[in-house]
Amino acid sequence: MSLTEKHPFRIKDCALVAVATGKKAHNIRELKENLQIITPGSIYFHFWGILLRPRFLDREYNNDFATWVKSSIHDHVLAEKLAVIDPTDYKNMEELRKEVAEIIEERLDEDEWISWIKPTRPFYFMDSHIVVFDTGFEIDRPEQLLDIIPKMSEGSIYYHFIDARKRTDGSIDDFRAWLEGFNGKYSELMEDIATLDPYFVSLTHLKEQLVCIFSKYFERGKK
Repeated sequence: MSLTEKHPFRIKDCALVAVATGKKAHNIRELKENLQIITPGSIYFHFWGILLRPRFLDREYNNDFATWVKSSIHDHVLAEKLAVIDPTDYKNMEELRKEVAEIIEERLDEDEWISWIKPTRPFYFMDSHIVVFDTGFEIDRPEQLLDIIPKMSEGSIYYHFIDARKRTDGSIDDFRAWLEGFNGKYSELMEDIATLDPYFVSLTHLKEQLVCIFSKYFERGKK
């Protein structure tokens, strides 16, 4: 029995639950101070959680810190610096925490007066917990993902492509982690998947990109 027969790919779904921490910031300096003590789950929520929240309007920024600085502090310079941070560039939430804090500190050094600006609303630090659901679907051949991925919910795409990075060896998505079990047969497909950056696109767009990659690969006859 092969490795993949023992371990089929099980399709999961998920929801990200926000939990109040009781901590909030009334200015930029308090934002930086709280960043030093909040949980990694809070950092994760304020960067990644936005992808699973209902999207009624197009968002200008992809993380809550940049959005708050722009809308409540009205400091466009700091907002832009925070907005370009890509969490996939960091090994873990601690490295990401350090980067955010350093950017804020640099901005405070440039213009100390912004630390005294009163925001139109406080920044509320939230923590997060993921709730996972088993859909009951599973596959044992990679080409079956051609039919499965278009039917996946946003929560399922999030779980297998984004949340997986906290769970898998090498911090990769579940698709590549599973394909590794085919003894190098799908190395080219894995390389194509690795080119995707999930942070600056919607989950719907990410799903479309995955469908495109799998379609092109198997259309080339590499089954």
